[in-house]
Amino acid sequence: MKQICVVGVGYVGLVTAACFADLGNRVTALDVNEQRVQNLKKGIMPIYEPGLDELVKRNVNAGRILFTTSYKEALKNAEFAFIAVGTPSGSNGEADLQYVAAAAKSIAEAMTAPLVIINKSTVPIGTGDWVADIVKGALPKQIEFAVVSCPEFLREGSAIADFMSPYRTVIGSLDKDAANKVAHLHLPLRAPIVITDLRTAEMIKYASNAFLATKISFINELADLCELVGADVKEVAAGMGYDARIGRHFLDAGLGWGGSCFPKDVEALAFMAKEKGLNPRILNEVMEVNYDRRKAAVAHVEKMLGGDSSTGSGQGLRGKTIGLLGLAFKENTDDMRDAPSIDIAENLTEKGATVRGYDPVAHETAAPLLPTVEIFDDVYKMTKGCDALIVVTPWNEFKQLDLEKVKGLLKTPVIYDGRNIYDPKLMREMGFTYRAVGR
Repeated sequence: MKQICVVGVGYVGLVTAACFADLGNRVTALDVNEQRVQNLKKGIMPIYEPGLDELVKRNVNAGRILFTTSYKEALKNAEFAFIAVGTPSGSNGEADLQYVAAAAKSIAEAMTAPLVIINKSTVPIGTGDWVADIVKGALPKQIEFAVVSCPEFLREGSAIADFMSPYRTVIGSLDKDAANKVAHLHLPLRAPIVITDLRTAEMIKYASNAFLATKISFINELADLCELVGADVKEVAAGMGYDARIGRHFLDAGLGWGGSCFPKDVEALAFMAKEKGLNPRILNEVMEVNYDRRKAAVAHVEKMLGGDSSTGSGQGLRGKTIGLLGLAFKENTDDMRDAPSIDIAENLTEKGATVRGYDPVAHETAAPLLPTVEIFDDVYKMTKGCDALIVVTPWNEFKQLDLEKVKGLLKTPVIYDGRNIYDPKLMREMGFTYRAVGR
């Protein structure tokens, strides 16, 4: 049993803490948000993640995980301290490291014994050295420590499975002994372990996310061509995916990527490139293609309803009621960070439409971010009287809708399937005016 401290109980920190506790370690999870810590002590989760509620409660009951706001308490007897705080985008696209700096300084001030400090947050290249300098400068007395980079590769909606069955564990450090200690901590996961230097480990994280985002933007750009030449992008993606050099993951055409990782990580990597005098052309295009998907969805709905405000033909969307099926940036999460629904709702509202929304999980987190959207707690109530629906989030619930009932509730049977969850042939046979992405 190892003694572990995890600083930050957001998506990454809470999953990391709960999973390490479930592996038999004693974990103290720290957060400076008093209310969040008190809620966790009562069994109230700050996020929705499938299986996390049960995992946390099981390990709390077993005495393997505790929650606190005290660094002194969290670091007592700790051998490892994970920094898993947020690194949001700054005003110019750079990663904002204020929370990392605060955590590093607080760890230094509270630690009383040798410690391995592990950056789990996604941070710019060189942050590990910077954290080491902060800790060294804030230590009240000489104590041995080492800084290690161990980036996370968790997908919201499947974070627990991703932690317990990772493709690989990346460890970066110039301290061989510290790297080996972190490697042994991860041995129960039985995954390949890559040990490298700090900066290379930090770059692996950014490069991985940027490449996956590139795959999504690529298939979305290809989807537009598929529509024009009469090909089916789903079949194209399937055919491509059988090639082991390409792989089948992240080739789903739709409304693009959002969430807490891809947007800020691609932007941060592009910022770092510009800072070094490079022109990150591919990264810039990846971002532009992605955000064009949201505008394109609104334009398609407008045309499906018989108008085009950009050319002055028809009424456009003014006076129409549009329902959004899904609000979270992806299924199995309540995360609204950079969710396509936000841009789509704003665009629809600007064009004079009334916007409604429904999400089986994200209704509470969505409400403050969508002030002009009427959010419903029942998908059929939301649908009644709408002129069109847009599938925004591919929740399984939407795949199982009573489509005959949906058709009867709509003012006009128009559906823009932004996630390709329905069969185009079936939808048209049922009498829907239906359009998917790249099909």
